[in-house]
Amino acid sequence: MTKKTPQKTGELVFGAHPIIELLKAKRRKLIMIYTTKPTPQIWDQIAPLLPKYPVPIQYVTRDVLNKIAGTTDHQNIVAYAQPFVYRKKFFDSAKEPMLLMLDGIQDPRNLGAILRSAHCTGIDGIILVKKGSASINAAALKSSAGLGEHMEIYAASTASQAAQELKQAGYTLYLATFDGESALTCNYKQPLCLVIGGEGFGISKEIMNKGVHVTIPQRTQDISYNASVAAGILMFLIAAKNKLVG
Repeated sequence: MTKKTPQKTGELVFGAHPIIELLKAKRRKLIMIYTTKPTPQIWDQIAPLLPKYPVPIQYVTRDVLNKIAGTTDHQNIVAYAQPFVYRKKFFDSAKEPMLLMLDGIQDPRNLGAILRSAHCTGIDGIILVKKGSASINAAALKSSAGLGEHMEIYAASTASQAAQELKQAGYTLYLATFDGESALTCNYKQPLCLVIGGEGFGISKEIMNKGVHVTIPQRTQDISYNASVAAGILMFLIAAKNKLVG
């Protein structure tokens, strides 16, 4: 049993559910798996999903797993995989009428939580603005319970570029702000894209006039919802209005 931290290769993935969903999605290959011996109980859910191509398995101590993952929140299973697969072609408003745009979400845990809510509420695709944003990394996938592996995610260089592409494709943008129409009564017109701004600065100024402003009611104006919570509430309201849930 080695005591050294193995040399990393590929992209890090850790936690049982991210690895399970990666295997179910079949969009990218596993390169290596590290786990303990005896294996954790949840290994019984992973083993039947392992592909026919050989995936080397190394048995190491929990301390080694902590060093590889950079956290103790790995459930004794850490892996390296091929790079996350981003969508290359922009969305089709006729086939994918419900989109989400994330403009400057910096905390990978918030990003992961939003991906999880997007999957649960039937969002067809996500636009991730690369400028000032967290990437789809191991921490984000862990927070998404691995569900990010199933989402169609398009990376845009800037918010302006994304907004222009959305308008050209026929989408109506709904921007989460503090000065808009009540999110409870808004008539969300499809095809649409909900825009969520970053934790610190909100939506980019250059796209603030590109769509309909919507606001979640709250008790007082000196507080605000966490970005991932706000995104979850709005996605649920939009999904309910369009009879995708309930």
